[in-house]
Amino acid sequence: MRVTADDLDAVITCVDDSLRPAVDRNWTVRAGTLDWTCWSTAEHLGQCLAHYASQLAIRARTRYVRWAAGAMNDAPPDGVLDFVTATGRILAMVVRASPPQVRTYHPYGMADPAASAGGGCVEALVHAHDIATGLGVDFAPPPDVCGRVVARMFPHHESRLAQADVDPWTALRWLTGRVDAPGLPELSVWRWRSTPLNEPWIIAPPAPRAF
Repeated sequence: MRVTADDLDAVITCVDDSLRPAVDRNWTVRAGTLDWTCWSTAEHLGQCLAHYASQLAIRARTRYVRWAAGAMNDAPPDGVLDFVTATGRILAMVVRASPPQVRTYHPYGMADPAASAGGGCVEALVHAHDIATGLGVDFAPPPDVCGRVVARMFPHHESRLAQADVDPWTALRWLTGRVDAPGLPELSVWRWRSTPLNEPWIIAPPAPRAF
């Protein structure tokens, strides 16, 4: 199961379409169950997407690229959402331009371009959910994309999810600690698999974050 740049583009479109009508709301409220505001959660999402693109762009294999991305301090909600959308599109373009044999550093395993797209999808989906919850707006991502993301990034939970028979969007939110799901225990720790499924999964020691 592969997650593609097209999947990431679809997720970013969904995020923008869902949150853009709410840019006149108060983005200083908490984002869902996070301690961050909706504004800072959106900035964090843009940072993640920018850094995944950077990892692929220079084929970084031992650590995160040592630079800091961020929205301008005085950026209004539509400005920080522009940051998210732009970095998501950039990541999708870099994924398309990267040969499948490329591997880049991530603490959850050496990532191929598909995993970089998948990680970008996970970040965008769950943080858009956090922001939408805080703002009181609906967020309903494409089920088929959620299914591919869950299958590629969380294969270690495949049998448990099959037994619980939950839909992909609920599964993804459960896997990332956002919701309880019928028949599934609460997760105290969660991580996705960046390493391709046909390669040994070695979880690297955490590197200092560059952002």
